[in-house]
Amino acid sequence: MSSVPRESSRWGTASVRSINPYVGGRPIAEVARDFGLDPRDIVKLASNENPLGMSPAARQALLDAALGAARYPDNDAFELRQALAAHLGVDASWIVLGHGSSDILEMAARALLGEADSCVYSEYGFVVYASAVQQRAARPIVVPARDFGHDLPAMAAAVEASTRLIYVANPNNPTGTLVSPEQLRGFVQSVPGDVVIVLDEAYVEYLDPALHGASLELLRQHPNLVVSRTFSKAYGLAGLRIGYCAAHPALADVLNRVRSAFNTGHTAQAAALAALRDQDFVRRSVELNRAGMSQLEAGIDELGLQRVPSHGNFLLVRVGDDAAAGARVARAMLSQGVIVRPVDNYGLPSWLRISVGTEAENARCLAALRHALG
Repeated sequence: MSSVPRESSRWGTASVRSINPYVGGRPIAEVARDFGLDPRDIVKLASNENPLGMSPAARQALLDAALGAARYPDNDAFELRQALAAHLGVDASWIVLGHGSSDILEMAARALLGEADSCVYSEYGFVVYASAVQQRAARPIVVPARDFGHDLPAMAAAVEASTRLIYVANPNNPTGTLVSPEQLRGFVQSVPGDVVIVLDEAYVEYLDPALHGASLELLRQHPNLVVSRTFSKAYGLAGLRIGYCAAHPALADVLNRVRSAFNTGHTAQAAALAALRDQDFVRRSVELNRAGMSQLEAGIDELGLQRVPSHGNFLLVRVGDDAAAGARVARAMLSQGVIVRPVDNYGLPSWLRISVGTEAENARCLAALRHALG
């Protein structure tokens, strides 16, 4: 009997089939093939990566650790968890590691959501929130954005008896908006204690240092809060896929129960440990981002384009009035060897997200954008 499924049969549950697969920024090699370009001449400003790459210390640690790659990694990542605990001022029992911070977001959904539950998140929130909820066949409660950002009072009001999880990105991707510590504090206090709030801080290092500890102060006071961060952005380790979160031990224990075995590799742990210890590199990365952001803002303002004030390492820019504007301008820029990110999958088809690069990359991007706009 043939094992080929009948044409009418479908794999997976209805909720899984409804998921839109994640689409990342186009790789340099792919763009080079499609447009007949030299990959060395392509500028990628689509994925919010660190234009400085990784620190020399992290690179050396990565190379040294490669010699042990034939062995399974430390499943508990003892050294890295100890270092992160010291960095955040908590006990190591509060730290959970992820295969990138998106892994942490999905762990929360796996641990907390069932088919009868609901999850609250904002319009224009990170796309992983929606897919994580759909994987669990839970019900999403999507709250309309306010000025492209989180409307926290409306999100608190949207919580139902079935709500078990809330995602808040701060700063938010792809809009770059920021919720103040005072707003966040009021929100956390207003949410029932049996609803877990995942505070996604993938871009926290780009904020004023005085804001870095605001969420950690709240974390110590609220056992239903999870603070998620990553090594992919300011630390420059996007390709190694390593993130982490801090949560009260009881909640961290629940997350660890759904964590995949060996979800962070040996080389990634070693590079992350070295990167964490090299805070001078992080400061240089933040300074470069600050200068680059000013350069891009000035150039975009000169072109007369609308932009959303950003607190991350990227800008959301409106490049036309029609629903095809984002894709059209992005393709015109691709043909010039500049990769930016259309965000029609966020319901923003007239907009592009542009990552901050080096001074030369930003200048090239602005020139390509000007040419693409005609």
